[in-house]
Amino acid sequence: MKSCSHQPLTGFYRDGCCNTGGDDIGLHTVCAVMTEDFLAFSYSRGNDLSTPRPEYGFAGLQPGDHWCLCVERWKEALDAGMAPKVDLEASHIVSLEFVDLDDLKRYALNPQDV
Repeated sequence: MKSCSHQPLTGFYRDGCCNTGGDDIGLHTVCAVMTEDFLAFSYSRGNDLSTPRPEYGFAGLQPGDHWCLCVERWKEALDAGMAPKVDLEASHIVSLEFVDLDDLKRYALNPQDV
């Protein structure tokens, strides 16, 4: 699997990839590119991704950062018209159990490649 980001270091396992396993209840499987609009949307839904949390080694996300999102949060953003772009090659295939491939393709970073 292609890496999503090492700066900031992402992934449920903080390995830079959107890998998942039985202990990843949120299914952090969609490699998304943060935008101001999405970060505000996520904050409004109770998930503040912008504020640094040094006690967890989390510097906070900025627009342009790539981050492994929970697939259900991405779907929620899609339904609200706030979905960020995705890197399909760095997203985990299990995402397709929750979102339609055509929806992911519409938000692909490089739609000409899909």
